[in-house]
Amino acid sequence: MISKKTKYALKALINLAGQPIGEPVLIADLARNENIPKKFLEFILLSLRKGGVLQSKVGKGGGYYLSLPPSKISIGMVVRILEGDLAPVQCLSVTNYEHCEECQDEMTCGIRLVMIDVNKALSDVLDNLSLADMVERSAAASKKRENIVDYSI
Repeated sequence: MISKKTKYALKALINLAGQPIGEPVLIADLARNENIPKKFLEFILLSLRKGGVLQSKVGKGGGYYLSLPPSKISIGMVVRILEGDLAPVQCLSVTNYEHCEECQDEMTCGIRLVMIDVNKALSDVLDNLSLADMVERSAAASKKRENIVDYSI
């Protein structure tokens, strides 16, 4: 499961993706619009800025904005910045590897061998979905919910 921190980050990023390119949004406005505690959001946005997803501008007209187009920000990138490695077991972690105490031989461990496939599938999905995809899916679901048919080709 992803943490509330990552859920809040994705909500904030979706909001920022809807803003004109390079136009900063105040933390207070983001927190209010997305119903996220302001202090918690400050920590999240700082992590995303350090991770290269956001940029900030100080002073009048300042705030946070996307450093990349939404189509270039993968969900996997965001999750890794906030959650760390995606590995379902420690012995597959790239950044936080630990040998499993229960395992005598990693090369033949059935759990590890299956989790390699799980890890690859999860990484493939998250790395191939962008913030733009998330925004588009949400918009399509909203239209469908309102029974709006889009006939554009």
